[in-house]
Amino acid sequence: MATQIPELSVFLPIYNEEKTIKDVVLKTKRVLEDIASKWELLLIEDGSTDKTYSIIKNLSEDDPRLKIIKHEKNKGYGEALKSGIYSAKYSWIAFIDSDAQFDFSEITKFIAKRRETNADLVIGYYLKRQVPFYRKINSFLWQSVVYLMFGLKVRDIDCAFKLFSKKVVDTISPLQSERGAFISSEFLIKAKKKGFKIVEVGVHHYPAQRKGTGSDINVIIKSFVDLFRLWKKLK
Repeated sequence: MATQIPELSVFLPIYNEEKTIKDVVLKTKRVLEDIASKWELLLIEDGSTDKTYSIIKNLSEDDPRLKIIKHEKNKGYGEALKSGIYSAKYSWIAFIDSDAQFDFSEITKFIAKRRETNADLVIGYYLKRQVPFYRKINSFLWQSVVYLMFGLKVRDIDCAFKLFSKKVVDTISPLQSERGAFISSEFLIKAKKKGFKIVEVGVHHYPAQRKGTGSDINVIIKSFVDLFRLWKKLK
């Protein structure tokens, strides 16, 4: 695989992923070694209570390009994403979830799409999402509300596979979301409002090995609170 991008920061939000994290890190690292001249892999350890931290600590000891950012207590997905976004140093930034539901080698499709379109953000959409039907309904309703309120129309707002320019981060900061599923919506809404070009690319999705928190009622409520707060601020 030939070098496809001069420099790339990649981060993984991580919470209690002892079953998958070693394979995900090693596979991601192998892809980065093939496609990028300069790269870093940020491991955002969000207060795991299992063996996750010891696993990634061992993996990072022999390679300074693997960098751990550790939250002493679990802060939630939004804060994990913000830690990754704001700690990335290179001009292009990408992330995937660390639960082995994505194949990072598909980043080559994102890079090719960016070159083809000169987009500022390339965001994934699920070719076939491996979640229960009620989760798909929840996502459809959420995306419908976001479209009606902000005019943001994309296939999958919350698909956890994205590539974007650091200039987007520097322009739209700060992101306000903490816990909840709103972080991706806030990021895309603000990017669209600033005139950045957003394009999409399909990615494969694989079954999760553990239950996520995205359907928890407290997470859902917090997401809608954040949504209406942003709407009032931007209207």
